[in-house]
Amino acid sequence: MAASPADDIRQATSGWWLLALVGLLSIAAGVIILFKPGDSLATLAVIAGIFFVIDAIFELVAALFGATQSRGLVALLGVLTLLVGILLIRHPVGGVVFVALLLGLWLVAVGSIRLVTAFDRPDHRGWNLFAAALELIAGIVIVSSPDIGYATLALLAGLAFIFNGMGLFGVGWAMRDVRHEVTHPPHHAGAAPA
Repeated sequence: MAASPADDIRQATSGWWLLALVGLLSIAAGVIILFKPGDSLATLAVIAGIFFVIDAIFELVAALFGATQSRGLVALLGVLTLLVGILLIRHPVGGVVFVALLLGLWLVAVGSIRLVTAFDRPDHRGWNLFAAALELIAGIVIVSSPDIGYATLALLAGLAFIFNGMGLFGVGWAMRDVRHEVTHPPHHAGAAPA
């Protein structure tokens, strides 16, 4: 027996809370990086690395279970994010240039994939295009000047985490709303009371 469209929507949106949670974690990581710029480079690298590993797990699960249309791109992003996360955690004191290059390349990859997938999904297209532009610009700035100071790197990384988190949280909350509408359809206003 084939699943109904409502069942398909419920299944596709079942992970809304995980997407929203990863978004909140990204925002928290960005805030920590922004408001603790005096912490060591190792701390920045480890915080970023832990978030990247969590984000990569989510991306890989989304790609494997088909919660997204661009499964190949999401899987590629998940693998790249996992590699960057592991490198940042394993070698947290590789110097500002090493951390900057990893973060910059990741931002360029995330921005590029978000730009491509923004055209696949009509909902929130404007926000995704805006976030993709910010990520690409921040990534290009960091990659073109990897010897930037620690404070500048912390500022760019913190802002990128916050905007990425806001985007993830927004998409997760939109999935929640769609799931709620399918599970609890609105009553017709024209129905006469009994």
